[in-house]
Order: sequence, then C-alpha cells, then structure tokens
Amino acid sequence: MAPPREIKTGPEPEPIPPSPAVAHPGGVPEERYLSGPQPRGFEFVWTARVFLEFLEGFRSLHFVGPCVTVFGSARFHEGHPYYVLGRALGGQLAGAGFTVMTGGGPGLMEAANRGARERSGRSIGCNIELPREQLPNPYLDKMVLFRHFFVRKVMLMKYSYAFVGLPGGFGTMDEVFEAATLIQTGKISDFPVVFMGSEYWAPMLDFMRNTQVAQGTIDQADFDRLLVTDDPAEATNCISEAATRKFGLTYKKVRRRLWIFGER
Repeated sequence: MAPPREIKTGPEPEPIPPSPAVAHPGGVPEERYLSGPQPRGFEFVWTARVFLEFLEGFRSLHFVGPCVTVFGSARFHEGHPYYVLGRALGGQLAGAGFTVMTGGGPGLMEAANRGARERSGRSIGCNIELPREQLPNPYLDKMVLFRHFFVRKVMLMKYSYAFVGLPGGFGTMDEVFEAATLIQTGKISDFPVVFMGSEYWAPMLDFMRNTQVAQGTIDQADFDRLLVTDDPAEATNCISEAATRKFGLTYKKVRRRLWIFGER
C-alpha cells in the first residue's frame, strides 16, 4: 500500500513566494512537506497517506513474533569480517527463538537476515524507498516497503525486545540512538541496546564516556546500559535473559489471524 509518488490537490490561494535560500525542491511530496507551511489540502492528503502507511505496517507486522532489530550498513558485503559477524548474530538470535528484523537491504542487514534464515528462523525486512533504489535482500520471509523513514523507524522499534548496532553510517547511528533515546526518556521499556564491532565503535564510545558522561550531557547509567561485544552468543544471551526475566516473554500458541483486519 505504498502511497503514489505524486499528490494532486485542488486550486489553492497563491502562496507567498519563498526566498531563494529555501526554495521548494522539485515537487517531491515529502521534501515539499518538510520545506515549510504548505496549502492545507496538500498537508491533509499527505497526512492521510502517512496514516495509511502506518496502518499497512501494523497489519503486515502484527504477527511477526518477538523480534530483535539489527541495524547496520548496506556497504559491507559478503566476506567482510563485519558481514561474518552479522551472519553469526542472526543465526544465534534465530536459534534462541527470536525473529530477526532489519532494514531489509544488502550488506550487514542481509547478513543478519541470512544467518536467521540458515537457522530456520524468521527473517523480516522493513525496506525504504530511496532515490537510489535499495533492493531487498534475498533472505527475507516478509518484506514491507516504506516511503518515510519515520514510519519505518516506528516499525523497527515497535516489535522488538532488543536493538543491535552493527557498524554503519548516518542511518545506523540515527536508528540505534533513536532506540537509546526512547529508552533514556522512558518512551519504551529498558530493552537491551548492543553495539557489535567494538573496534569500529571504540572512538564513539570513548567520546560518550570521556566527554558526554564527564560533562553531564548523559548520565553514567545511560552509558552503562549499552553492551559492547563481538561475541554473538554473549549478545544473544543478554537479550534472551532480559526478554524472559525482565519482560516476561514466554512461548505460547500463536494468535489466529483475522482477515477482517487485513492481517496476513
């Protein structure tokens, strides 16, 4: 149920011309929406389409089971040590009974999904439409395509009992620190947040410890909440222990899907 790329609205009063420094980009609805106040009709239709995208995500992912979301770069491919690490992690998580959820793309997302598939676990991808198409990896049992990053991030958070950050760039850091912020502010439960690839993350963790904690912009407890490990078994054991002891996760009969709600 991906929204169409163009939204047409009826005639509107002539808008105030923008200054050259903030001119609207060429007609892409999301960019247009985020570039300042728009005609009311446009904003209403855009918001309605976002609602439908949320609804499609909820209906598609309602039965995916207890998930662990794995974030990571699309730019490390098969044969790289980080790919090997992500694949091993996916297998360990699947062996512990978790559904492995990723952004659905290539690289380390593929590695985690592949590891889960190889252990006969469930493998889910929440992919995103990008100007340069991010193709879904071939190891997904279910893939949901989103247009908006913020809708996609809600889905990656909503169904998971833990969050793992494999090495990555802006997107990975955005996603894993979104999870950390939601936990810090009490918006979601105190789920495990795990960083894997300790050498890659070491400079960032040093900055957090020696600057952010030292100057009080985060608490020591915020930093201590993070688990840093290169051992997929240790990460999985930490996640399993938290899910069962802290959050009461148990194994029980799967709920029946209801076609009337579009569940599948």
